[in-house]
Amino acid sequence: MHIERARLVELGWDESFDTSLARLCDPTLEPGRIAADHGVDVLVHTARGRARAGLAAALRDGGRPVAVGDWVAIRPAAGPPEVAAILDRRTAIARKVPDAEVREQVLAANVDIVFIATALDGDFNVRRVERLLTVAYQSGATPAVLLTKSDVGPVDASLAAVEGIAPSVPVVPVSPLTGAGVDAVRKLLAPGRTAVLVGSSGVGKSTLINRLLGIDVLRTGDVHRTGQGRHTTTRRELLLVPSGGVVIDTPGLREIQLWTGEEALDRLFADVEDLTLRCRFSNCRHGGEPGCAVAAALADGRLDPDRWTGFRKLQRELRAVEARSNARLRAEDQRRWKAIRRAARGDVAAKHGGG
Repeated sequence: MHIERARLVELGWDESFDTSLARLCDPTLEPGRIAADHGVDVLVHTARGRARAGLAAALRDGGRPVAVGDWVAIRPAAGPPEVAAILDRRTAIARKVPDAEVREQVLAANVDIVFIATALDGDFNVRRVERLLTVAYQSGATPAVLLTKSDVGPVDASLAAVEGIAPSVPVVPVSPLTGAGVDAVRKLLAPGRTAVLVGSSGVGKSTLINRLLGIDVLRTGDVHRTGQGRHTTTRRELLLVPSGGVVIDTPGLREIQLWTGEEALDRLFADVEDLTLRCRFSNCRHGGEPGCAVAAALADGRLDPDRWTGFRKLQRELRAVEARSNARLRAEDQRRWKAIRRAARGDVAAKHGGG
């Protein structure tokens, strides 16, 4: 039993999941962690190894979708085991699904650190880094920025740009090709911790993970004649790192629309938030009102206009998603209560009709 517990801890298990599993009040259920989602079934890591498992009907038919990194309760069976329930998530990397509908998509669950990978061969964009940092803070995990392909790009300028917007966030120049900086990434990924790599296609995420694993587990693409890598990852996958920790690879993100959680901006844009609190009027719109601290900071160079523009763009996007999400929830509540009232009226009518 001690060996099985050690295996679970290696996978990222902690006491919070003990509590969540105990609440199900079923001693036959065993813990497992989702390593990959194949649609019709999932791959799970358990204390005894890896196994394919089906999903209970409640999870297949309109229930909360499982995500890679989820801890789940597994019901043993004579055939393939079954995922009976999802345990409470500690953190979740989420985005709005990239379509018109306001729905949340969880990219990875129970993550401790978010590695934001941005390549120095033309991919680097400080505004995109701000967006991904917002997603990381929303998740409840700790972010770190990896400047990949550091052997071919302007390291110092990019390093200074990231430190300028997020001075407390670790920034690691790394070359998956040569291995430079990989040991520094390993130190951030301690035993029992879970990391997820996010970033654009072709920034070297899979190559970096292969370096961490010490073997070529993930397929990587050839370098295009432009010097940029080709996107190869097609699904999210959880992998154990021999030196300790767990890492989740993700497909390249063409876009990442923010989900709800405006408080994340308070951490990433603390300097901007501080300026807004210094305005003469509490309802200042920062559009020319007298005593506007933001306007003064923009005028004397203390606030970068691009940073201010980026802040306002993210703020508007988050508020729009929040409003549309709340409207959808209200509509769903109204439909549910209408159904309940119709059912109640039907019961009353049946009772009187039968009397």
